[in-house]
Amino acid sequence: MSSIQSSKQSANRFESTLGGITVNGQAHSLSAWFVLALRLVFGYAFLSSGLDKVLASGWTAQGYLAGVAATNGNPLEGMFAWMADTSWFVSFVDVAVPFGELLIGLGLIVGLLVRLAAFWGAFIMTMFYFGNWSIEHGIVNSDFAYVIVFLAIAAFGAGRIIGLDRYVETYEFADGQTLLEKYPRLDYILG
Repeated sequence: MSSIQSSKQSANRFESTLGGITVNGQAHSLSAWFVLALRLVFGYAFLSSGLDKVLASGWTAQGYLAGVAATNGNPLEGMFAWMADTSWFVSFVDVAVPFGELLIGLGLIVGLLVRLAAFWGAFIMTMFYFGNWSIEHGIVNSDFAYVIVFLAIAAFGAGRIIGLDRYVETYEFADGQTLLEKYPRLDYILG
């Protein structure tokens, strides 16, 4: 049997129903490597960005919040203006963004709490999408693409591919139950 036939036989099937519409497909067995690559590349990008901000002396989101959204016709201009004018919120963002990016990146790289990390990555990129509002070339831009990739990383359970989530999920208690059997809702943050 050729390796191509072997790959096709070991392909991954997936199916989902949402709003009464069912979609299904079959992924090539090499897909796991590409999902892993997405997780690691986006993990590195966020870890690097967060580390740059944490190590930068005096980094603040104040200028971004005040300037960018107000100058480009952003539909959330008022919200960004409020964020920029609210000192406690700017102080919160000055900590949450750099350390959030750092933790998201680290989680993706080691494959721990990947769904949680991907959710927050998608949230941050959604905020950047509106903060960097620009639709002269259409509504899809790199920030929007990041949101979709983070959601795909979460959906594919990328933390189970050479990641710590795989081991955390299968941890067995004294009664023989795995962590996910005992606490099935952890599947929303692990994987």
